[in-house]
Amino acid sequence: MSNFIVRKAAVLGAGVMGAQIAAHLANAEVPVLLFDLPAREGDTNGIVNRAIDALRKLEPSPLASKDRVAYIDAANYAQHLEQLRDCDLIIEAIAEKSEWKDDLYRQIAPFVSPDAIIASNTSGLSINRLSEALPEPLRSRFCGIHFFNPPRYMHLVELIATETTDPALLDNLESWLVSRLGKGIVRARDTPNFVANRVGVFSILAVMHHTERLGLGFDVVDALTGPLIGRPKSATYRTADVVGLDTLAHVIKTMQDTLPDDPWHGHYAVPAWLAALIGKGALGQKTRCGIFRKDGRAIKVLDLAAQDYRESGAEIDPQVLAILKNRDPAAKFAQLRASTHPQARFLWAIFRDIFHYAAFHLAEIADNARDLDLAMRWGFGWAQGPFESWQAAGWKAIAEAVKADVDAGQAMSSAALPAWVFGQVAEKGVHTPQGSYSASADAYHARSPLPVYQRQIFPERILSEEAVSGATVWENDGVRLWTLPQVDDGIAIVSVKTRNHTLGREVIVGLQEAVARAEADYSALVLWHEAPFAFGANLKEVAEAIAAGQFDLLEKYVAEFQNTSMALKYAKVPVIAAVQGMALGGGCEFLMHAAKRVIALESYIGLVEAGVGLIPAGGGCKEFAIRAAQHAARTAGNDPFEFLQPVFMTIAMATVSKSGVQARELGFAVDADKIVFNANELLYVALREARGYAEGGYYPRLSPRQIKVAGRTGIANCEMMLVNMKEGGMISAHDYAVAKAAATALCGGDVETGSLVDEQWLLSVERQLFVALLKNEKTQQRIQHMLATGKALRN
Repeated sequence: MSNFIVRKAAVLGAGVMGAQIAAHLANAEVPVLLFDLPAREGDTNGIVNRAIDALRKLEPSPLASKDRVAYIDAANYAQHLEQLRDCDLIIEAIAEKSEWKDDLYRQIAPFVSPDAIIASNTSGLSINRLSEALPEPLRSRFCGIHFFNPPRYMHLVELIATETTDPALLDNLESWLVSRLGKGIVRARDTPNFVANRVGVFSILAVMHHTERLGLGFDVVDALTGPLIGRPKSATYRTADVVGLDTLAHVIKTMQDTLPDDPWHGHYAVPAWLAALIGKGALGQKTRCGIFRKDGRAIKVLDLAAQDYRESGAEIDPQVLAILKNRDPAAKFAQLRASTHPQARFLWAIFRDIFHYAAFHLAEIADNARDLDLAMRWGFGWAQGPFESWQAAGWKAIAEAVKADVDAGQAMSSAALPAWVFGQVAEKGVHTPQGSYSASADAYHARSPLPVYQRQIFPERILSEEAVSGATVWENDGVRLWTLPQVDDGIAIVSVKTRNHTLGREVIVGLQEAVARAEADYSALVLWHEAPFAFGANLKEVAEAIAAGQFDLLEKYVAEFQNTSMALKYAKVPVIAAVQGMALGGGCEFLMHAAKRVIALESYIGLVEAGVGLIPAGGGCKEFAIRAAQHAARTAGNDPFEFLQPVFMTIAMATVSKSGVQARELGFAVDADKIVFNANELLYVALREARGYAEGGYYPRLSPRQIKVAGRTGIANCEMMLVNMKEGGMISAHDYAVAKAAATALCGGDVETGSLVDEQWLLSVERQLFVALLKNEKTQQRIQHMLATGKALRN
């Protein structure tokens, strides 16, 4: 892997995409110059400064932490082009008008460093055509780099080379985007709308065509084209509203203007009803009115027949629903095709036409079928790409069915399926363990050999790809202890196996056994499994014990939970927690006790026990009390409460970090913990960290014996905050009681301020308060409500 890095970047264009690309670069600790036109009045950087201010208010936040905005500097084309000389990467993200981009390229060219990469974030304009506006010496350093919106959260980036782009530059850029920004890269051909938008927008057009043909309601179609067929909850029409109906129309217009010879060209048009909405300014979510409209709490949907909005109340026919729940893809597609119900006919038609379209255009738009399928997964949130769905349902049978419909004039185009569909692919499949079919090369292409991908031990697999399984050392119903001999057989990995990785008794016992076995036979232990990291304790087990009045048993369970935390903390070998996704309650406490944490950027970590009327009792309060004492010892005042106050509010309000970066700010992780932007690299980095600790002569920490606690004064200070919140109607009486218990645990119990205690004392305080709350009727109501609804009850 090369040592290529981006030390400083510039983004040209402070619109929605440009500003959010800048935000994600700042997330990765890359300083960014964000450019736009100079304002006509007032502050010349006014346009950019308003865009930067808007970043702070957006939800979900494009910023991993509020302080990341400090890495973004405002600039304008009139005054600051000279600053481009210091930039390693320049990303143009202005409006999709070729002539505007040409003018901008000519303007910046004299200020671009000879070694800088210049890239356009265009969503569909020709990269080769855009490169013509650059001087000859810069063209080899120009490419397309198409982020999907929102850039922080969408995994896909399409990378598009021109005929003269330096291949080494592209490899370096891909590697950097994968590892530093956490992206999934698809190398697209320089064709209109590239891969994901080309196929995805056609898919939307196909849905619109068959919606109108079969007279279905928009809400019914969204019910059919969401999770039931492996698509996002926003389905089709809600997605269009979120994207913006005007934006969708623009992309359709690009296809209409640039693909005159396409066999589906007649369908590259904005439907009349959609044009009418746009004409009225009903552009979707950004104008609060589009295909759907929210009236108070009611969601209404456009009814074309009535030319007005009606209540949204989609119903899927029970027979069609039964077909969709069939787990056999071959049987499911056969039943959809055979059914005469309009909803089933609709579903078969949209799948048939997307299969037809993807096969016909594969050679033109993508190197291979894997790239096209991953583009649809990463860019549009499909559970499977079209070729995966086709192969899973039986390649030959589907190919014959599509051909029959094309021949009968039932498909959206009369274009014949390409010959390769009936060639070797019919025997082997489009995806094989050795690679995926390339229509342009008539060969199977393996995954990219770039060294960066060796960091992904468990990459996102395509149908038929074999997964690395590792060698099981020991397991029970809760956890599996295993190794990866091909990576490092001296390090053990322990993975939780329960649903949502809840921490029931079998997990608690299993983790203690895993630590003991790692201490006996391995150099280190890594706690890793795919997201979520852990949803906390098994509330069902807790509720059953409460119902049976088994509070003594529950106290023993909490003690065992604490013992597991302590086993992780004081293991003879380093325990590295590799965290991604949700890490809540006990899951957060376990990672807090590890020797080190490796945390995926998109990790949401918190002690959320207050939501069910409890306090952290797996050592979380204890760890914060210890850290506060250690921080206080380095200050003149030596007052631990100074460091406990923000922690108290975090626990009392059940605050969850909105990123791995923010988890460090909230104290769930420490500054030395690594943040990994690509979750597929998490296990690799954790194993390397574990090996480094082991080779560095790791020795378990000593348990602190004299921990200065805030005691009664600290508890009283917390209560002062609670009184104000209660009188202001911000919290209920039971919220007050739960928060006071958290304050008591954090402050070391009802003891004199400045008392010196040990870890076991702090654990006993946690445990006693936790069990006392379990006996409270209000807490029991909260637990039952959470189990029944998945939501917190504020009683």
